[in-house]
Amino acid sequence: MASEAEQHPTLPKVKTGITGFDEITFGGLPAGRPSLVCGAAGCGKTLFATTFLVNGATLFDEPGVFMSFEERAEDLVANVASLGYDLDRLVAEGRIAIDHVRVERSEIEETGEYDLDGLFIRLGYAVDRVKAKRVVLDTIETLFSGFSDASILRAELRRLFGWIKDRGLTAVITGERGEGQLTRQGLEEYVSDCVVLLDNRVEEQVTTRRLRVVKYRGSAHGTNEYPFLIDAEGISVLPVTSADLDYAAPGGIISSGIAGLDEMLEPGGFHRGSSILISGEAGTGKTMISSSMIDAACRRGERCMSFVFEESGDQICRNASSIGLDLAQHVRAGLLRFEAARPSLFGLEMHLARMHRDIDRFDPSLVVVDPLSALRGPATEMQATILRMVDLLKSRGITALFTSLRIDGAVDLADDFGVSSLMDSWVKLQSVEANGERSRTLYVIKARGMRHSHQIREFLMSDAGIRLIDAYVGPSGVLTGTARLVQEAEERAAALRRRQENERRQREATRRRLSIERQLAELQAGLEAAEEEERLLLGEDEARESRIASDRREIAKRRGAAG
Repeated sequence: MASEAEQHPTLPKVKTGITGFDEITFGGLPAGRPSLVCGAAGCGKTLFATTFLVNGATLFDEPGVFMSFEERAEDLVANVASLGYDLDRLVAEGRIAIDHVRVERSEIEETGEYDLDGLFIRLGYAVDRVKAKRVVLDTIETLFSGFSDASILRAELRRLFGWIKDRGLTAVITGERGEGQLTRQGLEEYVSDCVVLLDNRVEEQVTTRRLRVVKYRGSAHGTNEYPFLIDAEGISVLPVTSADLDYAAPGGIISSGIAGLDEMLEPGGFHRGSSILISGEAGTGKTMISSSMIDAACRRGERCMSFVFEESGDQICRNASSIGLDLAQHVRAGLLRFEAARPSLFGLEMHLARMHRDIDRFDPSLVVVDPLSALRGPATEMQATILRMVDLLKSRGITALFTSLRIDGAVDLADDFGVSSLMDSWVKLQSVEANGERSRTLYVIKARGMRHSHQIREFLMSDAGIRLIDAYVGPSGVLTGTARLVQEAEERAAALRRRQENERRQREATRRRLSIERQLAELQAGLEAAEEEERLLLGEDEARESRIASDRREIAKRRGAAG
């Protein structure tokens, strides 16, 4: 029986080595075929093509030829050097050939017999010289600028693409974006086997680069728009995360680093791999709680990454030292990494792309986003970005801790964007004002999959860390801070007064009991004396009666003797 691969042959593909792009194209660009990369100026076409060529030479042992019709070779080398691409070395090693073809319309005399045979000879020589497998033509508009006859242009374009296929070359051809069509000529996208559209879009003064695979003959591919990032580390494309909620739930419990908070959760901490939201007003201690959780994870030897949008990493380390946490030692040990950026520096999708790339490279077990509310954008994009952010972390089994600024501490705000419903656990912080001072309180709103305390706890921050104490619930409500201390002092004084009153009553009762006992003793003694006196009197009466009876018997005896 033929194997499944034999029954359903797949299109041969060539990997580009561009992070994320090979995933959305399910393997890369079509091997031995031309692919068109088009877009407006500044969207990254030349950099995309150069990365495809350099990765082929360095990662996949496929030499390449870069034929430029605009930039000179020395300009191209200088432009990509900032990304770490050493084209001069690759040229010297014979793995890449760079050829600049100068095209001037004024020097071209177009006739009905005009063709590109000279270009084919020049390109073929470069391909044979380095035994190239990959070719880049940048950009095709310049090459055809000398043609005004559309029929000749179409014929030569088809002949160029056919020549590339006949030589078995995997080619990337760049083209400028046209008006109402993908390219200026409107022909390239029809004869190309794969068309990739790059876009550099500006919304609310924030630029976001996006990539879309318009077509791919003979292969399935991702059809959405994907944000991609260009920085000092090259190009990174962010694939859309899986739409299926089929990721596994990791086992185990992790500590929050705060003993009192762990005690409020029945297992003694949060589920590993869960999403945790710490929300509250400004100054309620959100960052300090996240710092405590980071410190606990690093002490367990786990890697942590913190994406911060309002403070630098050094500032967070300095502030955390005020509660006895030394986060700087974890940074030096390579266990903690801060990625700090202003929210306005990138668009939402670019922030997500940076997070995706950094997580891939650092491989943390705990990720902190502080604060999530700093990100700005349209409501629909915010919700989609946050959902993809949570999904990204959950799919990798990473414990995620998000902090969020809530203006008035309400549970249901219009700008919530559904964040709270996405979270597995939600800890809410509040600032309670009473008697001219503010106190911090904490309670757990929800914790999926575990029993938890529903009580409010007051928490104190000192150089010994964060300590939770039971909030006082009195007749007038929950008391914290000085009000709590005053109330507790009043209760202690009242308790002392009650204790002293009870002691006085006990002493009075003792005195009364002793007095009554003395009276009872005196009565008992009088009763005993009366009883003794009565006994003596009865004895005397009996003695008299006995004496009288004896005298009578004596008298009677004497009378009888006289008679």
